[in-house]
Amino acid sequence: MTEEPAPRRDRRIALLLWLVPLWLVVSACLGIWYHLHQEKVEAEKDTPRFATAISVPGLQGDVAKFIDFVGERHPGRPEGLNRAAAMIEGSLGPSNAGYKVERLRGPAAGGNRWPILIVSLRGKDEDLPPLWVVAAYDSRPGSPGVEANASGTTSVLAAASALATGKPKRTVNFAFLPHACDPESPLMETFAILHKRVGKASEVLVVEATGAKAKLLLSSRDARSRALRSAEGLGEVVGAESICLEDDFDLSSVLFETGLPAVRVSTRSVVTAAEPDSSAPDPAIHAAATTALLTLIGRLSDS
Repeated sequence: MTEEPAPRRDRRIALLLWLVPLWLVVSACLGIWYHLHQEKVEAEKDTPRFATAISVPGLQGDVAKFIDFVGERHPGRPEGLNRAAAMIEGSLGPSNAGYKVERLRGPAAGGNRWPILIVSLRGKDEDLPPLWVVAAYDSRPGSPGVEANASGTTSVLAAASALATGKPKRTVNFAFLPHACDPESPLMETFAILHKRVGKASEVLVVEATGAKAKLLLSSRDARSRALRSAEGLGEVVGAESICLEDDFDLSSVLFETGLPAVRVSTRSVVTAAEPDSSAPDPAIHAAATTALLTLIGRLSDS
């Protein structure tokens, strides 16, 4: 008895059995790519921006909010840090200046985590290293922290708002730190997060204490810094020893030690622990210093 040959499998069926799983894999990959691409496109879309010129009443009002409403801002007074972060987000977010506010999760402190807040003004040449402008929004315990650092924070807020519709040559990133003025807070952990986010930068302007004089004081451990060369007419370049007392904490120095091209921008020396730091600055002087800061940012971002 002869055996019948096994029926030949239709090659088309075999091809389909191979193509169908392949198509499912390819289509799934394409779907994931498209979804991620659309997310990126949406993230990069510019929301409507609204620039607000620097003004004496505006700065005066913002400093008053820090003194009277926000108050002390440190882990021992969490409500103060919460209010300060909300004020920054509200001032620069979609309902006002129109920036998209990036929130980096800060280190744990007192059972809470306050964010590092960042807004960006995209430059026309994305190959250029960005300029960073940094201010701390906390205060030391026992003080409303006017010069350390409500004046600096409000100056950076005003500068970011004034530049909201600008088109600089290089990207400008504005960052607000929750820990820098209170020595008992997790300072180094905060700086490590910022350092990782900054990456390569042209300069990092650390803005502190802008209410003492109309002219700026700039200092950096890098004597070749572009910021120092761009200070003509805006203030003077000074050595770090002339504005930082020996035992005082200096944010710009610490950031420089982490490898960032930090430049301290201020109008006075570091606030000492013995100072109450509770008196509002002269609004006209504060506005003049803030305008000088804005000009400095413009010079650095357009070159």
